[in-house]
Amino acid sequence: MKVTVVGAGNVGATCANVLAHRDFLQEVVLLDIKEGTAEGKALDTWQQAPIDYYSTKVTGVTSDYTKTANSDVVVITSGLPRKPGMSRDDLISTNANIVKSVTENISKYSPDAVIIVVSNPLDVMTYCAYLTAQKDSSKVFGMAGILDTARYRAFLADEIGCSPKDIQAILMGGHGDTMVPLPRYTTVSGIPVTELVAPDKLEAIIQRTKVGGGEIVNLLGTSAWYAPGAAAAQMVEAILKDEKRIFPCCAWLTGEYGLKDIYLGVPVVLGKNGIEKILELQLNDSEKELLNTSAIHVKEVMDVLDNMKVVA
Repeated sequence: MKVTVVGAGNVGATCANVLAHRDFLQEVVLLDIKEGTAEGKALDTWQQAPIDYYSTKVTGVTSDYTKTANSDVVVITSGLPRKPGMSRDDLISTNANIVKSVTENISKYSPDAVIIVVSNPLDVMTYCAYLTAQKDSSKVFGMAGILDTARYRAFLADEIGCSPKDIQAILMGGHGDTMVPLPRYTTVSGIPVTELVAPDKLEAIIQRTKVGGGEIVNLLGTSAWYAPGAAAAQMVEAILKDEKRIFPCCAWLTGEYGLKDIYLGVPVVLGKNGIEKILELQLNDSEKELLNTSAIHVKEVMDVLDNMKVVA
């Protein structure tokens, strides 16, 4: 099995490194446009193999898509990162052109690959890749919900004083300030979270989760990379091992939740065919309202891309 990660920045390099450590792939190709960056990070990861005991070969290349040929899964992390004070929406024009070019090259050399988009603004970049790839939407989707859910679970673990392993949760909606955490579907070893966390504390955690990415940008001066890279790697593993894992992913909706022709975060089943099923939860009225509000925001950004005519 072969995986390509496009973009050898912090997120892409982390994703490649995590995949190598999982040790189930023959090869991970790390590609970047900056001379030497992918090669250097791939070499560093390969030199880590004797220490951490894995056999997966990581190969770095500069803009040579022929080396990515016949990849089973491609993770797209390319694009400019956010800077302090910059919204995701500010990035749309530049990153859409980057994602379009990457997707065209990937489609040329790996026409059957599953494409996972990580580039921001996430929902609309996934839409851009889908329009460009012109393949079934079950094979083009975005990584956001796993990251957002991980942040939510980590904050809850701190509040409760338990292991994050014991927290199960789901978030829906767009990747950004309008995401929809669902406390009603959050449990701690089967115990409803509302029995362990006071309402005001839970609401504060939800609000912190919504701006979780921005919190790290303000601390570091750039976007997070450990958790996003690991989240993308987890999706790759679920697909190539045909694990049928249930994750929140940015998926193309065709009527689910009363929404159509939009990429939005929803729970899905991930397996060898990509998104094998979209799960429809029985949301209550307030949850539906939050999801619809998030969808309106995402659709507005998708319309911006459509009006730019980046993708014919």
